[in-house]
Order: sequence, then structure tokens, then C-alpha cells
Amino acid sequence: MSKMIVAVDDEKMVTSAFKALFKVEGYSDIHLFNNPKEAVEFLKENKPDLIISDFIMPEMNGLEFLTEAKKLHPEVSMILLTGYADKENAIKAINEIGLYKYIEKPWDNDDLMMNIRNGIERSHLLEDLRNKISELEIAQKQLKEYSENLEKLVAERTADLSEANNKLSGIINYCADGIVIVDGAGNIEQVNPACENMIGLSETSLCKMKFQEIAYSNLKEFNSSKDNNSGEIFGLGDEKSEILLRDYYVINSLSGVHTPVEISFAAISGNDESKFNKYVGVIRDVSVQKETERLRDDFIATLTHDMRTPLLAAIQTLRFFLEGAIGELDEKQKVLLSTMLQSNEDLLGLVNALLEVYRFESGKLTLCKTVFPVKDLIEQSYSELKPLAEKKNLEFDIEFEMDDDVYILADRGEIKRVITNLCGNALNYTNKGGAIKVLAKAQNGDFIFSVVDNGNGIPQADIPNLFKRFSQGTAAKRSTGTGLGLYLSRQIIEAHNGKIWVNSKVDKGSEFSFLLTDVVSDAKIKERQVSNG
Repeated sequence: MSKMIVAVDDEKMVTSAFKALFKVEGYSDIHLFNNPKEAVEFLKENKPDLIISDFIMPEMNGLEFLTEAKKLHPEVSMILLTGYADKENAIKAINEIGLYKYIEKPWDNDDLMMNIRNGIERSHLLEDLRNKISELEIAQKQLKEYSENLEKLVAERTADLSEANNKLSGIINYCADGIVIVDGAGNIEQVNPACENMIGLSETSLCKMKFQEIAYSNLKEFNSSKDNNSGEIFGLGDEKSEILLRDYYVINSLSGVHTPVEISFAAISGNDESKFNKYVGVIRDVSVQKETERLRDDFIATLTHDMRTPLLAAIQTLRFFLEGAIGELDEKQKVLLSTMLQSNEDLLGLVNALLEVYRFESGKLTLCKTVFPVKDLIEQSYSELKPLAEKKNLEFDIEFEMDDDVYILADRGEIKRVITNLCGNALNYTNKGGAIKVLAKAQNGDFIFSVVDNGNGIPQADIPNLFKRFSQGTAAKRSTGTGLGLYLSRQIIEAHNGKIWVNSKVDKGSEFSFLLTDVVSDAKIKERQVSNG
């Protein structure tokens, strides 16, 4: 930053010497005056970092000039140049006016420059000090005003808090949903009246229990976590502070009724904001919704079941016609009957898919787990689908990272359904000339299956909906399928306590995978049934 220096001396030779010296030392913002009155007028419009003045000058001597300059810029450092005879007057001026330094003529350039640098630094320090003092004065004034109004503010805030607390208490006490507050270990700390009525116990009794003792689910990881930390119990932890638990039940201790509920947990951060110390849960009775869903699903199941018989009859009849059971058919008749047959078979596929979904969701489907060679199952599915790949000129490869005699414990038919569905989707959504790779491996007792394609890919916004019911393609492009294939695959894998997921990038392709844990068997035996899950 440029430093402004003002120098006043009635002798032009002195100001010329200043100009040369300052130029050598790198100072460019220099203002030289031979008339002190002109310098005063300049200072009225400009604030320098340092002022240098001669002592003996006509019209206005150095003391008079610096006195005027001091009035205009009290923080700016000022240096007085004097002869030896004026030394006493210079010292007196320092005391009376408050000058920074006096320097006797002739001066030493190095000494002069050192004093100039120190004087400029002093000017800045005094200015900073003045600013700080001003800020402190303002702050002191504000503090005084705040102190004078503090009692009033406290009274107003107390009234606001009291009103807010009364409103919150009213919401909690009269809320139809149960509300519970628990600590990180699941110990109940507070409940509202609706929760007391739902559980059939008083708040005093409930506060001696863990939340896992009054709620349960078919998810075994929740029921087995009574002594675990909050992250394991509620699935929250540092990265996820909210969660919605579905398909849970609370037990009424008085009536013994098991009420289906949805529980929304939200973490409350404590003193250490990086960890959640408490959780507030809202327990909502969903009995009516569950009954409505059951009636709807029963209606769909009954309707679709009753549709199977006429559909099968129509399909069989059309096949008889196409096989020439009623005589020879011309080409137009064959095309028409073939179209009708395909439409009926598609409709039957939809009916069967709806029935399978209903059976899984209603818990009426029992897995028939057997120990079987998984490589044979994959190769069988691969062989059935390979003609479709050849028809579209697709590169369809399979790769195993396991021994030939690896056996797994699972429902062979349902796992084949998942494998066929994932591979079939890849074949449908990969463009002609594309490539699909099937990967299967056994690792540490787990079985992992993946299907990788280089198709159009799936937008990130659509991925969360892929495994939901009736999800067809993406928001940009819908498929002509039922929208139940991936949903049913998820139901099957989760029924095996496994996990299914997808990774995809638009215009790059997709990778669908599923994982079955602890299913690899060491038994080198033929396929046999070992349990009914």
C-alpha cells in the first residue's frame, strides 16, 4: 500500500533533496511544499501517513504549521527539522504540541529514513488504536443500553418461553399419536398420555423399561439389540438422524392387543453435537390402514386367482388352433391367433406376478430351502436366455469366481426367478450390439450375483423407485412390463435375509446385484431338501 508523505521547507534545495531521497527509497506518494499555508490547504483535503516540516519559515513557522496540522490529523506522526540553535525550542514543541521527533540539520539520511519508517508505523498504530477506542466506546454504549433493558428483555423472553412451553405441552399431552423420548441405549425417559394408553402402562412404569420391550418387529436386528447402542438399535448414528420404522407392533399390557404402528424416530443432539444422545419417537396406530390394505390385497388376490382358469383355458385353446386341431389355418389366421396367444400369455404373467407379490406380502409364501449347486442353476438360466441375446446380437458372457462344486442353501426356484429377471431386464434394456456380463462368486460364506450391462443407464433420481411396486423404467422412458419384476425380486431376496441393489450411470450402463449371507455350504452332495423356511 502506498504511503503518503507531506514535506514542507521554504528552501527549494531541501525539498529537491527530499524528492531524490524518497524516490531512491521507493516512496512515490510524496507531496512537497515550499509554502506552509499551501500545505495546510492540502491537508484539509488529504490525510498523509507522515508530515515533515522545517522550523524557521516565513509567514508561518514550523510550530505554527504543525499545530494546524495536528488539529486536522491528530494521529499522524510529525517530524520537525531544526538547526542546532533551535534545539531547545524543538524539545519544547514536542512537549507542547506532541510531535513525534525532531531532527537536527544537517541530517543523516539513514537516520532520517529510519525515523520516517517508524513514524509511518506509529501513525498507523495510533489510527488503529483510535478506531479500537471508538469501537469500544460504541460497544460500551450498547452494553449500557442493553443492561438498562435487560430486565425487560428477560421478562419478555420468559413470557414467550412460558407460552411456547404451554403450547408444546398441549400438543404433546393431547396428541392422538404416542410420543416417547429415549436415550442412546433405548431407555425410556418420557412418554405422553397417548403412549400410556397405547401400551397400557403409566409413565412411571414405562420409564423403567427399554423401548425394545414394548415394541417388536419381524426385523430380527431390532429385536436382538436391547443392549446395543443407539446406532444399532434405531439405525441412526452420526450420518442419519431420522428414520421411519414400518411393520412394527406395540403390546398393550392390559388387553394383550398387538397394535400395528409406524414409528418415526428423530435424533436430538446433546452437548457433543457430533453424537446424538437422545431420540424422540412418534408412534402412530395404523390398524385402519393395515385393514384397508389387507382388504385391497385380498380382493386383488381373489380377482387374479379367479382370472387364471379362463386365461389358461383360452391359452390352451389358442394353442390347439395354432397346432391345426381344427384344420389348416392360413397365414392371416395364424398371425391373428399368435397375437391373441401372446396377449393372453402376457396377461397370465401379470396375474401370476400379482399373486406372487400378494403371497410374499401376506406371509403366505413359505420358502422351500434346499442345498443345491448354484453354478448349475446359473448356467441353466443363462442357457435359457442366450437365444434372446443372440437375437439382439448382444455379447452375453458369464464369469464364475468360485469352485464348480459350490452349494448354497436357498429356495432354488425363487432364486432362479430373481436371476432370470435381472438377466432378462439387462437383455431388454441393452441396445443391439451391446454387452452383458453375468458375475457370480462365493466369498466368506456369502454368495454374490451381479449383472452388468452397457445400456442406457438409469438416472439417479429414478433409482430409489426401481424396487417399488409398479415401477416401470424411468421417468423419461417407461417400459411395457408389469413393474413388478424388481419389486418381487426384492421381496424374494429380503425373504432370504439378503440385500439387492443397483449402481447405474446414464449412457454408461447398470449393474444389478444381490447378496445372500451365510448360505454357502461345504456339502458336496446332490440337491436335497433340508428345511422349510
